[in-house]
Amino acid sequence: GAMRPASFQVNGTLVFEARSDAAARRVLAAASAHLNMACGLREPGFLRRLAAVAELVDSQPFASQRLDDVYDCCISFLSAEAGELPALPLCSARGDAEVFAYHAASHTALGLSRQLGASPGSSNALLEKTLGTPTTMRNWGTLSRLVAKHFSQS
Repeated sequence: GAMRPASFQVNGTLVFEARSDAAARRVLAAASAHLNMACGLREPGFLRRLAAVAELVDSQPFASQRLDDVYDCCISFLSAEAGELPALPLCSARGDAEVFAYHAASHTALGLSRQLGASPGSSNALLEKTLGTPTTMRNWGTLSRLVAKHFSQS
């Protein structure tokens, strides 16, 4: 059902076209079921319009953040069923992960990870723990490259 599918990098990102939103949801459900059967993968999948991702990239949402101690800028995608976030910024107890913005209309959270010890914190893990629901995350570089490769305003 997917038209012009293209895998992007190795992180589970797939860019494709579909005839309708319902068709896109069917593609996601079929792909998720196939990955579960083929290799036991049981990860959440989320759909986003490429134009919406391009708009997010164009808005430069990390430009106002102090980034000198930041390991990675992260964008988490939540399901429409995700609960409301507590007051922001939301910070981990260690201070190695922070969620500083949430866009309810697109179910997208913006976060920062810092490496204070052996490994960096995860704003995505912080969100999952806080909300008790699965999310998925891509770093800023991945989304910027995805938009540069696959989005054109014709």
